[in-house]
Amino acid sequence: MQTNHHYQQLITIFDSCFQEDYQTRLIKGDDEPIYLPSDETSAWHRVVFAHGFYASALHEISHWCIAGEARRKQVDFGYWYCPDGRNAETQRAFEVVEIKPQALEWLFCVAAGFPFNVSCDNLDGECEPDRIAFQRKVHQQVVNYLEKGIPARPARFIAALHAYYNTPPLTAAQFPWPEDLC
Repeated sequence: MQTNHHYQQLITIFDSCFQEDYQTRLIKGDDEPIYLPSDETSAWHRVVFAHGFYASALHEISHWCIAGEARRKQVDFGYWYCPDGRNAETQRAFEVVEIKPQALEWLFCVAAGFPFNVSCDNLDGECEPDRIAFQRKVHQQVVNYLEKGIPARPARFIAALHAYYNTPPLTAAQFPWPEDLC
């Protein structure tokens, strides 16, 4: 199993999976991540991840994998986002929309042999997020994907990660219950 992880590997893997069929490329950004549909400046749709961070690329890919065709025509998929500094109510709303993307991200991490860290993304918020409770929800979604099937685009990406990193097929045993992570 390959254990050296570099963002350029993800660019190569993603582009080989989706550039032709979806006219979409993975791009290293210098600032905040964003999804940009094709426009007058680019014939490609672009999944832009932050600062060359491997984990950021996996997270942004997970959002792209969830977005349907109509969403993929909108900047940042037309998603709602409230930045760091959320109150308890806004944090709960944030976590609800992050369960599926973070579940896919966890699947991608395991397929790549890369550590996963759940992100509550609220370091300067008015409330202290319950990371364990949130990760349990993400864990349940991972189990759901494993039992009921992973959608086509993320499954294609997972297969490519397995092939590149020579990792074993995904099983529930690879996803520990959050209390076991402490």
